[in-house]
Amino acid sequence: MLVLVLSVVVLLVIGGCVCVFWAARGDAPRWARGVAKAMLLGSELARSASRSSRSQHRSGDE
Repeated sequence: MLVLVLSVVVLLVIGGCVCVFWAARGDAPRWARGVAKAMLLGSELARSASRSSRSQHRSGDE
């Protein structure tokens, strides 16, 4: 069951990356541009969460 869930997640991520690439080329339909925007927003949220987690970890070490 876990393998199935992880496989679905990996397929969704790969599909999102394809949409980002397609949208960057400029000839993507509206739905693909929406998926690309959602993927980029999700990556920004993950990046900011990672930064805040690292900064809290560093301040705790001092």
